[in-house]
Amino acid sequence: MTESDTTSTTSLDRRTMLRGAAVGGVALPLLAACGGGDKATSDGESSGGGWATVAAADVPVGGGTILKDQEVVVTQPKKGDYKAFTAICTHQGCTVTKVEGGQIVCPCHGSHFSIEDGSPISGPAQKALASKTVSVKGDQVSVG
Repeated sequence: MTESDTTSTTSLDRRTMLRGAAVGGVALPLLAACGGGDKATSDGESSGGGWATVAAADVPVGGGTILKDQEVVVTQPKKGDYKAFTAICTHQGCTVTKVEGGQIVCPCHGSHFSIEDGSPISGPAQKALASKTVSVKGDQVSVG
């Protein structure tokens, strides 16, 4: 048997095993974990529709708030000036966890982003967080 024969036999055996596992229901949870949903794409854009809403009072001036379930960060760099960005770090896809000192912070590798435009300030991230559309109506800030 040549090396290429061994490789193709190993690949075939894995495929056969996966087919058998799928029939037995084992692969279904594994495949579901890789499924779609409203997640960020490689550019940080949300792939789904819908709007996230937060009370304007919950977005401090010079800071922001993270809407974890919607994977969105809403900031207010200056009074009445609301911005929103994806909460998915452009470095390796971790979710940012806090907004402090005028910066959006990713805990995974220490990337910091501007609350004004989502641009990287420090850390390994080289790309800005993708901006989102913001609409303010009354005391509610909506992001889409």
